Amino acid sequence: MREYLLTLCITAAVTYLLTGPVRKFAIVAGAMPEIRARDVHREPTPRLGGIAMFFGLCAGLLVADHLTNLTQLFENSNEPRALLSGAALIWLIGVLDDKFEIDALIKLGGQMIAAGVMVMQGLTILWLPIPGVGSVALTQWQGTLLTVALVVITINAVNFVDGLDGLAAGMVCIAAAAFFLYAYRIWYSYGIEAAAPATLFSVILMGMCLGFLPHNMHPARIFMGDSGSMLIGLVLAAGAISVTGQVDPDALKLFAGSEKEAVHQTVPVYIPLLLPLTIIAVPAADLILAIVRRTWRGQSPFAADRGHLHHRLLEIGHSHSRAVLIMYFWSALIAFGALTYSVNSASMWIVLSVVILSTLGLILLLLPRFTPRAPRWAEAVVPPRYRRRRAALAGVSDAPEGSEASAAEEPESADENRTPVAAGVSGVNGATAVGPRARLGDRSRSR
Repeated sequence: MREYLLTLCITAAVTYLLTGPVRKFAIVAGAMPEIRARDVHREPTPRLGGIAMFFGLCAGLLVADHLTNLTQLFENSNEPRALLSGAALIWLIGVLDDKFEIDALIKLGGQMIAAGVMVMQGLTILWLPIPGVGSVALTQWQGTLLTVALVVITINAVNFVDGLDGLAAGMVCIAAAAFFLYAYRIWYSYGIEAAAPATLFSVILMGMCLGFLPHNMHPARIFMGDSGSMLIGLVLAAGAISVTGQVDPDALKLFAGSEKEAVHQTVPVYIPLLLPLTIIAVPAADLILAIVRRTWRGQSPFAADRGHLHHRLLEIGHSHSRAVLIMYFWSALIAFGALTYSVNSASMWIVLSVVILSTLGLILLLLPRFTPRAPRWAEAVVPPRYRRRRAALAGVSDAPEGSEASAAEEPESADENRTPVAAGVSGVNGATAVGPRARLGDRSRSR
C-alpha cells in the first residue's frame, strides 16, 4: 500500500507543478479560444491542461517501475506499456484538437486507433463473466471489438461531462478511488496478480486528477481540454478492461457448496466486475441523453449544445459550485454503493443507506436556492456566503465601494448577468501568463 501511496503522491505532485507552466505555454501558443454560446464560463481561459496530466502519468509509471514490489508488474505484464502507448496517441490527438479544433469524426477515428494499439499489446478483454453461466471465452475479434467499444464509450462519456470547472476531474477521481479499493481487494485479499495493473492504473489516475483539480476548481485558471478529458477517460477504460476481461472469477474460489449457494456467493463478484461501467453511470447517462436529444432534433450526435445535466442544474437555479458538488454526490453514491455491495450483498443496511442518500440527493436537487448558514462560532472559518445574513450585510455596508470585501459578498448568481470578455483583456482568467491570479474585485471591474 505504501508504494501505491508514493506513486499517487508523485503523480499528483508532478501534475500540480507542471500545470502552471503549461498554462503559460497555452496562453503563448494561443490555445485560449473565444467563448462559445454553449460555454458556462465568462472569461477566456487557456486549455491544454492535459499536457501536465500526461507527464504526471509518465512520472507515475516511471516511479512504479523502480519500486521493489511494483517493478515485478512491469516484468510480468505488458499492460503498462500498452497503456502508455494508447495514452500518448490519444493525448497527441487531444492537443491538436485543443489548438486547431479538429473534426469530431477524426477524433473518433483516433480513439479507435488508440484502443487498437492497446489491444495489439495485450490489453484486451479475454472473457466475460456471466451470472448463471460462468466465464465465457471470447474470440480475438469479439474481444477486440468489445475493447474498442468500451474505450470509445468511456472516453466520450468523460468528455461529455467536462462542462463545468472541476467537474470531470472530480468525478473521475471519485470513480478511480472506488475502483482502486475494489482492484486492491482482489489483488491483496485473493492474491490475484492479474489485478495489479488495474490497481496501479487507478492510483495513477487519482494522482492525475488530484494534481490538476487545484488549478481547475471554480473559477478555473486552466481547462484540461480534450487532451486531458480523453486521456483520463482512456486510463479509466484501461483499468476496466484489465480487471474485467483478464481476472478470472474462478480464481476467487467462491464456488463452494450447493449450486444455489454458489450462485449466491458469486453475486458480489459478478456485480463489481461491471464496476467500471457503474462508476461512469452519470456521464454515460448524460452521453445517451445527449445523443437521443440531438438526433430527435435532426442534429448530428456530435453537435454541441447546452442540454447536458450540469447545464440543467444551472438552469434550475443551482450555483456553479453547488452543481459540481451535486454531480460529485451522485457519482460517489453509485460508485461506492456498488463497491459496498461487492463486499457484502446480503446486508440490508447497504440498501437502506443507498435509499436514504438518494432521497437526500433528490432534496438537494429540489432546493437550488437554499444556502446553508454556519453557526456563529464557525463564521470566522467559512466563506462569506455561508455566514449569517446580518453579519454578511454588515460586512458589505462597512466596506468601501469597489473593495475586495464588497466584491466578496457579491452573490454567485451575478455571474449569469455578466457579459463575456474577449481574449486579451487584462485581469481575467488566462489573460496574463506571469501575473498573479485575478482577485474578485479586479475581475468585477474588468467585466
